[in-house]
Amino acid sequence: MNTDALLPWLRLLRTPGIGPATFHRLLSASGAAAALGDAAWLRAAGLEASLLRAWREVSEAELQRDLAWLSGAQRHVLTLDDPRYPAQLREIPAPPPLLFVQGDPELLALPQIALVGARTATPQGLENAEAFAAELTRRGFVVTSGLALGIDGAAHRGALAADGYTVAVCATGLDRVYPARHKALAQEIATRGALVSEFPTGVQALAEHFPRRNRLISGLSMGVLVVEAAQQSGSLITARLALEQGREVLAIPGSIHNPMARGCHALIRQGAKLVETVDDILVELGPLLGAHPARRAAASASASAGAAPTPTPEADERLAGILRAMGDETLTLDELVSRSTYPVAAVQAALMMLELDGRIAPAPGGRYQRLRRR
Repeated sequence: MNTDALLPWLRLLRTPGIGPATFHRLLSASGAAAALGDAAWLRAAGLEASLLRAWREVSEAELQRDLAWLSGAQRHVLTLDDPRYPAQLREIPAPPPLLFVQGDPELLALPQIALVGARTATPQGLENAEAFAAELTRRGFVVTSGLALGIDGAAHRGALAADGYTVAVCATGLDRVYPARHKALAQEIATRGALVSEFPTGVQALAEHFPRRNRLISGLSMGVLVVEAAQQSGSLITARLALEQGREVLAIPGSIHNPMARGCHALIRQGAKLVETVDDILVELGPLLGAHPARRAAASASASAGAAPTPTPEADERLAGILRAMGDETLTLDELVSRSTYPVAAVQAALMMLELDGRIAPAPGGRYQRLRRR
């Protein structure tokens, strides 16, 4: 989107008192995003006089700061009408009208699972978060979390250590890092994954921003895995939001003597899936993959190309093409992308479906191997 088209979106985003719900009401009424920059139209659309005054008073310097940030490498802003805006997130009530992304925005279209938990995690909790994140990336998921201390940071590090993809949803503008001690981690995520925020530049970490961040973590994901949480943990807010959004909630149990396990035990008593291994997660989320937007898009593309949209890998040319590219070797995701004609998102979604169907299996070093059916 060019600067002239983007400025009305940024101005509305920065207008005090205009939240996602009002923004969506104006978008629905306009019929054309260009109307968002027209004061007369906004008045006619019912924008209150006080909000219209606030809209006129938005600092031009702040708008220019947003544009200056966007001029940097691998920095993007996705509006609701941008085809790169993640379809999974668009399904939640009042999705953010704009997403700021530093890194690869294509990752947001891939199947994601959120790993969240206590900031004051135990050594065992941190170890579990890293191990589960690493294995989930090997199984084809993008690991999503909130860049916080404790479980969040461990989840991001586990995904990166396995050469997987990870998304960090932030409670600040992306020109800031919170907590500050995660600056190096944030830089690595921006290089090898993506940082995401609904907040423009200059926005600091405020208490009310974290529930908004949590709704994006769950909204981007197919399910939320709570690794460790006290009974009054912010992670339980993420789990509640996940349920409200129709996402799966999963939890790892712990010792009855560990106060950081009580939140997970409470979730399990309320119906969350008890998780001991990554296979438990795949059993729960596997049947949902066919309904994931990335999978629906793959099926649509396959049907458009003349292939019958059937769930069997033999009849799916895209899956068959990945198997042909793999041959009898063990290959990484990047190697498969370079050998095939498909983009990263399509290859990663295909690998997950093939593993669930028993056609491939993860191999050491983040590789995949083909299984021969007897």
